Amino acid sequence: MRFLGNVLATITGLFIFCIILFFGLLVLGALLGGSSESTPIESNSVLVLDLSEISHDYAGKYNFKDFDYFDAKHDGLINVIHAIKAAAIDPDIQGISILNDQSNLGLAQIKAVRRALEEFKKSKKFVLAYNNNFSQKEYYLNSVADQVYMNPIGDMEFKGLSSELLFFKDFQEKYGVKMEVIRHGKYKSAVEPFLENQMSDANREQITTLLNSVWNEMLADISKSRKISVEELNNIATHLSARTAQMAKEQKLIDVVTYEDVYHDHIRKLLKLESDEKYNSISVLDYAQNMSTTANPDSGKDKIAVVYAQGDIGSGEGDVDMVGELSMRRALQEARKDDRIKAVVLRVDSPGGSALTSELIWREVELTKKVKPVVVSMGNLAASGGYYISCGANRIFAENNTITGSIGVFGLLPNFYQLTNSMGIHAQQVATNPNANEYSVFSPMAENNRFLAQEGVEKIYNTFVGRVAAGRKMTFAQVDAIGQGRVWSGADALKIGLVDQIGGLPDAVAYAASITKTKNYKMLNLPVYEKDFHDWLGKMGLPFAQNKESLVKETIGEEGYRILERIRKVQSKKGVQALMPYEIDIH
Repeated sequence: MRFLGNVLATITGLFIFCIILFFGLLVLGALLGGSSESTPIESNSVLVLDLSEISHDYAGKYNFKDFDYFDAKHDGLINVIHAIKAAAIDPDIQGISILNDQSNLGLAQIKAVRRALEEFKKSKKFVLAYNNNFSQKEYYLNSVADQVYMNPIGDMEFKGLSSELLFFKDFQEKYGVKMEVIRHGKYKSAVEPFLENQMSDANREQITTLLNSVWNEMLADISKSRKISVEELNNIATHLSARTAQMAKEQKLIDVVTYEDVYHDHIRKLLKLESDEKYNSISVLDYAQNMSTTANPDSGKDKIAVVYAQGDIGSGEGDVDMVGELSMRRALQEARKDDRIKAVVLRVDSPGGSALTSELIWREVELTKKVKPVVVSMGNLAASGGYYISCGANRIFAENNTITGSIGVFGLLPNFYQLTNSMGIHAQQVATNPNANEYSVFSPMAENNRFLAQEGVEKIYNTFVGRVAAGRKMTFAQVDAIGQGRVWSGADALKIGLVDQIGGLPDAVAYAASITKTKNYKMLNLPVYEKDFHDWLGKMGLPFAQNKESLVKETIGEEGYRILERIRKVQSKKGVQALMPYEIDIH
């Protein structure tokens, strides 16, 4: 028995040793990988603009608090734009190739990349684009190129914008699962799908206005790049006159119909290479990584802090996909207390979310404003709670096609009474006082519960409008008139006073520097997200460390996961929501 015990102890010790060695090697690999060498840039190179792996403005910084490990990502949109800016003055980069790009970026982000490419073209270096098939969004980006190439059998999507909403009223009645709705604002149509079977006139009005504004911005940019009038572009879209490669060329939307090998031959000629020579190229993400490991082009001891608010607003730490209360408040407090930081730029790309968290972040902005200027830069979305946290800033920048406003609040309470009653399940409550009973999903909504919920919605709405009125120097009535949950494009928001200036993040940073008379400065990107060991294992890509979301996504696919996520988000909304009226998906 003693011999067997010794064997088992030895095996157990070896097992524990192997685990410790395994994780030790992982940590060592992560530490070595975190300081990865930059990709060498060869002379006479082409920068390849592939945006397929980019979805966020800010890729994030992570502090893994369980052990001394810090990780900074350099694959966000800001890194791409800095890379394009650096490439314009880099003697080793001769031009940019946009090759079969298929991105997940929003239209305001595409606008930011187009603006960077327009600046790059001033260097007299070439920008060329090739795609087998052009979606409307990808063509919007590619149209900025000096020459646009397309595969002979490719398809061109150029038809105007549309958006589709689903309505669940009949579904609720059929299956007995009902959403109890409490709202303020005639345009607060996030809850409309649960109340109606068709779009209200108010909702149709705002969506139509929004789509037209965004479409007109796209047409204006394409018109400038392709030298085709907006009227003619609309005519092409109406009649689908550019649906094939040859038709697109006839309409002058593209320049050359050919295969990819011919496209590369043209690049060789521009680089003065022989037809059989391989030309040097580097991906934009590798180039961005290279820029991050070399000297920062910005100099000086002063800093401008750029605090990124990306995703739904909620409690907790947050991440690049979610505006978390803890990381946001910590970032604004750090920026406020650091004397080297002269101003704060709050970059917002959010449809909103928790009204309480929005209020807490708004408060941090107000406290920061007392110490140093706060400038807001709006990305794709700065709606509802996203506008709530923005409204108090000293100045607000937005793109023409930013979706903003949506000053309104609502509450959603799921109710299963009809379903459970039909199944023979009945609920009763006993209480000491008349209002002691909490809302139950198994009973019809009591009037006292509805009254209290409506009271909470009205209180938050009045607070929201008051915050906007104070921040924008407007009366309560003025804000209420343009509020009611209605969404606006950045261009229209400028006209009604919800934003101050049209421009991107670089414009907001430049303005923040100018009002503080700061000429030599560095940009400090925040927040730094505090993570634990399990989060680190997940980022290392270990199968056993994957979270449930990743596993579900792998099982049912990206599109199925998006549908499931919409249902999950509705179910998870607790408390009053300052959330964008609907999840707009522009086609």
